[in-house]
Amino acid sequence: MNIVLLKVSFCIIMTIACYFVSLKIYNKYKKNWLNPLYTASVLLISLLLLFHVHEETYQQVNFIFNQLLQLAVVSLAVPLYKQWSFLKKNYKKIFIGVICGTALGVISIFSLSHLFHLNEQLLASLIPKSVTLPIALTIATDLGGLASTTIIFVIISALISVMIGPNLLKYLGIKSKSAKGLAMGTSAQMLGANRSLVWGEEEGAMGNVAMTTSALFLAIVVPIIPYLL
Repeated sequence: MNIVLLKVSFCIIMTIACYFVSLKIYNKYKKNWLNPLYTASVLLISLLLLFHVHEETYQQVNFIFNQLLQLAVVSLAVPLYKQWSFLKKNYKKIFIGVICGTALGVISIFSLSHLFHLNEQLLASLIPKSVTLPIALTIATDLGGLASTTIIFVIISALISVMIGPNLLKYLGIKSKSAKGLAMGTSAQMLGANRSLVWGEEEGAMGNVAMTTSALFLAIVVPIIPYLL
């Protein structure tokens, strides 16, 4: 029993340490591709392999972090509450922008899955790739997808969006603060919202609202998705 507790404690400390080391590196170099979400994962996997930590052992720790992740879902109501007056003032552009962005993401997944003949489980794992991770995991599980696969696609999708998005918006000549924030928040979730905040307060508010509302929109339409699979 003591050995099990020792291993679990070691995994928890190692996970938290990986995050803070990665956060320190990111704060020092300020590069999008060094975001702790990715570098901490790579560092953690390397350490798990180095110390020969079995998957079953880490799964016990993973349960704790999954519970914290569910609390994070509830906390998404906070940014919506803080931006409520802004949300009411700009609800039309937010509603149209978020729904179009989220719907196009789902349609592209369906189109590519048919093109490459992906099976239903992989398709279910891919569908929520463009929404914030806590809700993406819930949606993927409800649709019969694999949580681990969804995590990988959410991370890759956000990383590509935050690396390409700003230059693409600049190349297309999009200067609207609202449009830039909505685009980044819808496509790159929290990373996009944080990137939008660098541009300004309005862009950051839009990115934050887009991240939350796109996740809520996809969660609402989930019941009809199985009929499309």
